[in-house]
Amino acid sequence: MNIHLYLSWKLESRMRARDLNKVELVRQKAMELLVRIGFEGFTMNKLAKECEISVATLYIYYKDKDDLILQIAKEEAQRMSNAMLEDFDPEVSFEVGLKQQWKNRAKCMLENKITAQFLEQLRTSTYQEEVYGTIVSNFKITLGKFMHNAIKKGEINEMQLEVYWSVAFAPLYNLVRFHFDGSSIGGRPFVLTDKVLWDTFELVLKALKK
Repeated sequence: MNIHLYLSWKLESRMRARDLNKVELVRQKAMELLVRIGFEGFTMNKLAKECEISVATLYIYYKDKDDLILQIAKEEAQRMSNAMLEDFDPEVSFEVGLKQQWKNRAKCMLENKITAQFLEQLRTSTYQEEVYGTIVSNFKITLGKFMHNAIKKGEINEMQLEVYWSVAFAPLYNLVRFHFDGSSIGGRPFVLTDKVLWDTFELVLKALKK
């Protein structure tokens, strides 16, 4: 390879690596800041200060505050929904499939605390519809198929999706929320253990199965 071309390639590679590192820093700091101060208090200037970069640098990657939040939210929602479908087969028995979902969801949230808190916060924001309306469509289709298969096999009764989700997954999300807070109802200290997780799962299973 021509020495000048080689040096140019090396320089471009280093610049790309620096850019990727900067984008990852911005993504992480943005989620941390949003979780800490909320959507209303979040500004590009505050984020730039957190990242120790100029605000002009942020505008190289994002048009404005809304574009930044939406891009990060869509990327993180897609990443988490993909992880939650890992090793999940909608054709398996209801008990096996639901247990895999609990395993995946617990792992995703506990290993990605900031992302989990950010996405939970997103659900009550004006960004919810644009993010969840398109990005997690495959996730919804797969889980919908699993639920309808369980009904068809006679493993669970037919019910509204909202009722199903509230019984099947809300207990898990509440346990994780208590764990993140370090306390439960009335300020009692709380740590989510495997025993608590799977004891709760058994109660949920009994509530849903015929």
